[in-house]
Amino acid sequence: MKKEKVVLAYSGGLDTSVILTWLKETYGYDVIAVCVDVGQKDDFDAVKKKALATGAIKAYVPNVQEEFVTDYIFPTLKAGAVYEDDYLLGTSFARPLMAKKLVEIAEKEGAVAIAHGATGKGNDQVRFEAGVKALNPYLKIIAPWRIWDLKSREDCIDYAIKHSIPIEATKEKIYSRDENLWHISHEGGNLENPWNEHKEDVYMWSVAPEKAPETPTYVEIDFVKGIPVAVDGKKLSPVEIISVLNEIGGANSIGIIDIVENRLVGMKSRGVYETPGGTILYEAHKALEKLTLDRATASFKKTIAEKYAQLVYDGLWFIPLKDALDQFVDSTQEYVTGKIKLKLYKGSCVAVASSSPFSLYNEEFVTFGADDVYNQQDAEGFINLFALPLTIRALMKEELEGEPKAKEAI
Repeated sequence: MKKEKVVLAYSGGLDTSVILTWLKETYGYDVIAVCVDVGQKDDFDAVKKKALATGAIKAYVPNVQEEFVTDYIFPTLKAGAVYEDDYLLGTSFARPLMAKKLVEIAEKEGAVAIAHGATGKGNDQVRFEAGVKALNPYLKIIAPWRIWDLKSREDCIDYAIKHSIPIEATKEKIYSRDENLWHISHEGGNLENPWNEHKEDVYMWSVAPEKAPETPTYVEIDFVKGIPVAVDGKKLSPVEIISVLNEIGGANSIGIIDIVENRLVGMKSRGVYETPGGTILYEAHKALEKLTLDRATASFKKTIAEKYAQLVYDGLWFIPLKDALDQFVDSTQEYVTGKIKLKLYKGSCVAVASSSPFSLYNEEFVTFGADDVYNQQDAEGFINLFALPLTIRALMKEELEGEPKAKEAI
């Protein structure tokens, strides 16, 4: 009898290595392992070999880095979306792309189910499954962490040892990490107590601020319609831009955050995130918008950015509202073209210079010197009209209180 197939979101790490064997033993499925390459620094040949050695009938490693940057990172960057003022959504917008690839391979292989290693306490279970349901609601979803008898990563280690599954994690030092081209996150271990200061050895991409160079590093970024196209005057591909800025930012301790965030499922979690290149790009893009967007658009866009971040964090990438917000954001980026210079120093990233052919800053209007374009006497009439509600309110209070003031002032 021909076995049914399941597609497993596979990383080669502890959880998914155990899940691969567990799926075979529990359901009798043929397992197809899929490790989606979104820029994580893995030995993908080794990951593929490990999946096959562990019992997968096939192993896919689709490289989607370019799509990840152009279709997921850049739209979020243009929106200025930041979750809870800190988190640049590195894991959040990788998951819907992974779900998309899992669905594509499941349909190609005739699989009946998709399995993932997200826990029942986290956000990723929602992101994966919402993506799958949006793209193919007929696929069954298997989330072992919600149904098996293993209760902890320590249990998984014991299971792996029992079944001769090679692993790297140990009971003494256990961090749950997620890495892609945009960021690397760290959770678990001593980070689970928010009173513990995170240790320097948690960093994978960055140096500690104290060990960053003693002299500032300057970097220039060119944008066209809100999209970065060059670093220090050199045109680069989307993937190259982020890779180069990750190196520069990591060397200067840019983009390290230690936060307690509100998960979608209702609890708080603590994590350390490294997003060096992303932090540089966000600061540069924000500075360029200050130069090119009018006040009303910039103000309303902040509201959109907050909503956009919430949707992305919650795994709702494929809903109609997200598409509508993208259209609004794109319309605001029509003239977000120019160059930004940033100063990087021991964890600080500050825009220090900006220029744009579409700049709304006009030196002739704002100069403190003599000019022929602005009649300062016009300000008096503007202020009278602008402050008219205040004037009327003051007159009303005077009438009610019966204390007339000198009418000459009015």
